[in-house]
Amino acid sequence: MPIVIRRFEPKDIDYLVEILKINNQYSYPKVDGPEAMLRVAACDAAVFLVAADGSRTIGCIRAVYDGARAMIHLLSVHPEYQHQGIGTKLVKSAIKTIKARGAPTVSVTVTDASQGYWSKLGFKQVPAFLMLKTHI
Repeated sequence: MPIVIRRFEPKDIDYLVEILKINNQYSYPKVDGPEAMLRVAACDAAVFLVAADGSRTIGCIRAVYDGARAMIHLLSVHPEYQHQGIGTKLVKSAIKTIKARGAPTVSVTVTDASQGYWSKLGFKQVPAFLMLKTHI
């Protein structure tokens, strides 16, 4: 069965929480947890796509376009499906959606471990720092 990229649906939540936990991307449940996923899905500025293999959700991407800037905030693929081009399909689908909304560029938050991946997709490093306030 081919991998399908589609919009997030609430039925994806349990799979996505599992994937994020396995990939050590579930540090802030208030930002990445079920309630947050539902808020993101309801946000007009958000792009929230999933990759599905039949009825199994195997990855996701979250991005936002505010009318001037677009940013990819999260990409995660289940380890059993990594290195098969699924992350790239998710990125290309998100960029296509963002571009259709009018975004001139897109940026991404990366870690040292993921920097090479994003470079292969044509992203260039810029001198910037990400700062986080966890209690607002």
